[in-house]
Amino acid sequence: MSETTAPIHVPDTVSDAIATPDKAQPYEALGLKADEYAQIREILGRRPTSGELAMYSVMWSEHCSYKSSKIYLRQFGQKVNDKMKERLLVGMGENAGVIDIGEGWAVTFKVESHNHPSYIEPFQGAATGVGGIIRDIISMGARPVAVMDQLRFGAIDDPDTARVVHGVVSGISSYANCLGLPNLGGETVFDAVYQQNPLVNALGVGVLRHEDLHLANASGAGNKVVLFGARTGGDGIGGASILASDSFSEGGPTKRPAVQVGDPFAEKVLIECCLELFRGDLVEGIQDLGAAGISCATSELAANGDGGMFIELDSVLLRDPSLTAEEILMSESQERMMAVVHPDKLEAFLAVTAKWDVETSVLGEVTDTGRLIINWQGEEIVNVDPSTVAVDGPVYERPVAYPAWIDALQADSVNAAGLKRDGSGDALRAQMIAVAASPNQADVSWVTNQYDTYVLGNTALSFPDGAGMIRVDEESGLGIALATDANGRYCQLDPFVGSQLALAEAYRNVATSGAVPTAVTDCLNFGSPENPEVMWQFSQAVAGLSDACLELEVPVTGGNVSLYNQTGETPIHPTPVVGVLGIIDDVARRVPSGWQDQGEHLYLLGVTRDELDGSAWAGTVHDHLGGRPPVADLDAERRLAGLLHAAAQGGLLSGAVDLSEGGLAQALTDGALRFGVGARIWIDEIISRDGVDATAAMFSESQARVLVAVPHEEEVKFRGLCSGRDYPVLRIGVTDGAGEDASIEVQDRFMLPLAELGAASRATLPERFGAVIG
Repeated sequence: MSETTAPIHVPDTVSDAIATPDKAQPYEALGLKADEYAQIREILGRRPTSGELAMYSVMWSEHCSYKSSKIYLRQFGQKVNDKMKERLLVGMGENAGVIDIGEGWAVTFKVESHNHPSYIEPFQGAATGVGGIIRDIISMGARPVAVMDQLRFGAIDDPDTARVVHGVVSGISSYANCLGLPNLGGETVFDAVYQQNPLVNALGVGVLRHEDLHLANASGAGNKVVLFGARTGGDGIGGASILASDSFSEGGPTKRPAVQVGDPFAEKVLIECCLELFRGDLVEGIQDLGAAGISCATSELAANGDGGMFIELDSVLLRDPSLTAEEILMSESQERMMAVVHPDKLEAFLAVTAKWDVETSVLGEVTDTGRLIINWQGEEIVNVDPSTVAVDGPVYERPVAYPAWIDALQADSVNAAGLKRDGSGDALRAQMIAVAASPNQADVSWVTNQYDTYVLGNTALSFPDGAGMIRVDEESGLGIALATDANGRYCQLDPFVGSQLALAEAYRNVATSGAVPTAVTDCLNFGSPENPEVMWQFSQAVAGLSDACLELEVPVTGGNVSLYNQTGETPIHPTPVVGVLGIIDDVARRVPSGWQDQGEHLYLLGVTRDELDGSAWAGTVHDHLGGRPPVADLDAERRLAGLLHAAAQGGLLSGAVDLSEGGLAQALTDGALRFGVGARIWIDEIISRDGVDATAAMFSESQARVLVAVPHEEEVKFRGLCSGRDYPVLRIGVTDGAGEDASIEVQDRFMLPLAELGAASRATLPERFGAVIG
């Protein structure tokens, strides 16, 4: 009986590349354009080896290099003032931004996308999205303390949506729950525009003492380069260059490389191992291996350092011994980290990894050559300037074109379309139920009950509150609040204003919790950059968001760009997800998104305009999208946040709900259902003061508005605070009724029992996806 042996892979060496300059290479299959391939040849002065071609292809991909977005993203670093720098310890360009929150504590946070993998293989795509963002947090020297997720799915009734929803939610819950990290909140949105392009954006947050902050770079000739964690396998090869940097095609086979496979238990051990290495001062820096794997870690560490690097690729521990050198360089296997270690500390480093049973291999060392050199089987297969791989990739000024369709869309406003408004009590009641039960406003317990929200014991606010909140210091009560928001419908109508409204809502949600909005991270999800109209949307969104950050004085600390989110010629709505972090000096002063007691006064802060374009009311009641989004009044948002913080510090608020999608009607729904206490309200004063009709009073999505509950004994102080800060305020109701008697009564118009409203809201997701987990 004869034995079959695997074919021997003959490496393509640097000397081979010099000797065979005309050898055909599959650069297009790796996602490179002809001019990019020519540029690589010019940089090297020869054709690239197969290994070099693999490295450039992943590192020059849209996902890794930001080649189409760089020229716009610079605005986030340019539009800053001194106040925005006060708490900024680490800004853009590192694995995650870091903010000083006081008392010697710092927080690192970041949001990233894992969109395309989550359509191909929803469970692993979403799970490894969580794992990747957590490794970014670890690499800064921080202990991860929480996650959030921002999800966009296709039409709720489409047969394929259930497949994606079940897989994504299970993947997130499985990975984060196994890591023992609470999920503090996020968003779940359904829209047919995301049908074959779901968005799975994951946010991670970690805490650290100032002295524990670490940055990733390879400095110091002779320092050892060490790979530790899981073994390298064949999963995720080409994920960054092919899967995440191309759109799904309608006519023909979709490029479907393997999605990464996650092991949360291995990551949990890796977290503890890394933190012990940091505590022992055993590393010069640590870099996680995410997109582009070893290609990314080696080139970025070397480019960020002061010399070069030499690597023996044979030393990489493999799960699959048949992998070629190129596949090892491109593999995106999860739960791996790369460290730079001083030779004198290597023995102690290895002792720690052995203690945690983490496999480790010394791959090479830092050099003073200025070159990244990688050997395989004794032959040199990579010899490049690491900056040309990791930093100085192509930068494109893509064609930008004003969309041919947008004028007609903006002209198709609620009023121009003649959408029927029925201000009768019966109609308003029915519409309030319809909006509350619509897929994007309905109760999301089907999703959130699968997440552990209180593990670690430091969660102060979570679902269904507008912001999540974590206690950082047990003794002082110091904490942070986080909220993420985006509205693709607004951005489709006007990406400049829409991006500002995403920031405004997240900023406002943090403010309603009693925290002070302090810093921003973002994940910018758009269609193909090769579509000039998409690039116009992107340029407008970045300009709008960067302007708004400057006006609100909250710096962007980092984030992610996800392009090619489209199928065929149809892009998703522009969806810039914005996360805002706020600081609260004592989580005991937190304010929930609802009222718990009867007999409290309900006040509406802010002015209501006739702003129903792009609203939940227009979409739910009339299936309409057109016109222009609400005005972004950033000065009002800033003044409102200051008012809310002062009121929370003074103990004047028992609840606060921001008005956004669904307007006052949805704020009443959320505030009442939060603790099961009803409300009696009147809207005639809104109609009279602001010059709107009953429909707008209930469903307008005017910004810079919050509904607050004020205890009777604090009413005088609260009104004085509003007067002193000159912020518009109206008393519009009282909290009233609990248990079976709880209802929302809109005086002279209708009464709606909370039991009926809650049942409608809670039924939407279970009807499509199955019973809610208890």
